Amino acid sequence: MSKKTWWVIVVIVIVLIAIGVWSAKKGEAPVTSGEGRTASVTFAALNASGENGTATISEMDGKVKVILNVQGAPAGVEQPAHIHKGACPTPGDVVYPLNSVVNGVSETVLDATVDALVGGLPLAVNVHKSQSEVNMYVACGDVVAF
Repeated sequence: MSKKTWWVIVVIVIVLIAIGVWSAKKGEAPVTSGEGRTASVTFAALNASGENGTATISEMDGKVKVILNVQGAPAGVEQPAHIHKGACPTPGDVVYPLNSVVNGVSETVLDATVDALVGGLPLAVNVHKSQSEVNMYVACGDVVAF
């Protein structure tokens, strides 16, 4: 084998190794605790409200984002919402207050991580009838998995 052929083979091997390392790094996801975990919570109507829907709970930039979508919610009514300790249909104390549901939608970013949320299970997402009837629950769903 000539010296020129040997150098060509060495260069090809180095290039192939570099491409392999680059490809492996390119496919790696960043390592962040809990980032990207999402849970979907299904609400059941309570007290003949006819309101049901979902909550999507996900970690975003080290915080928890909660999006509520409630079908059958009354138009223009501000409905308080919370994450409570315990389970439906009779959850316990409020652990995390959420922005009120208005026209069936609420979005809140909590200053907490998914790990902290999961560490507090069992939890339930609860929607109340209105500001003036906060003792009346209209929808509830248990947070069960991430």
